[in-house]
Amino acid sequence: MEYRKLIKLKDGRNCLLRNGTAADGQAVWDSFVLTHAETDFLTTYPDEHSFTAEQEAVFLQGRTESADEILILAELEGRVVGTAGIDCVGRKDKLRHRAELGISVERACWGLGIGRALMRACIECARVAGYAQLELSAVADNEHALALYRSEGFTEFGRNPRGFRTRGGDWQELVLMRLELDG
Repeated sequence: MEYRKLIKLKDGRNCLLRNGTAADGQAVWDSFVLTHAETDFLTTYPDEHSFTAEQEAVFLQGRTESADEILILAELEGRVVGTAGIDCVGRKDKLRHRAELGISVERACWGLGIGRALMRACIECARVAGYAQLELSAVADNEHALALYRSEGFTEFGRNPRGFRTRGGDWQELVLMRLELDG
């Protein structure tokens, strides 16, 4: 799936949103490591990244060639500062109407509108791909993200009080959210 859109950020700079390609493997790998080190709200720790930069390149090319899955990059001044993507929940008849959304933005770029733009790009791509429902989960303490998701129409459908367990042994509650795309 391909996507390309130039957006104006809150500080007046332009940011390019586009699908990642094989040439972006190292940049996306670097962004993953950075964003996962900057916050405890994401699914994994930076040292748990299971891809090499070369494997990331293959993954990105597959997303570009996919009709219903994508990874979108936010490129600011020639550098990847965030990513977001949609993945099919399952290929079986009972699941293929659902997609999952994931998003991360470098801390230095929070508050510029990149997260909202990536969210809207993923919603648009999910509709084009024919999904009826887009889903995500967020750490309950991540109030800014939850506010963003709600403002874009996502509604809470459940909570998992032991959704994440930190390396320090603490539990993080996950808020499960969904957006109906066919209504």
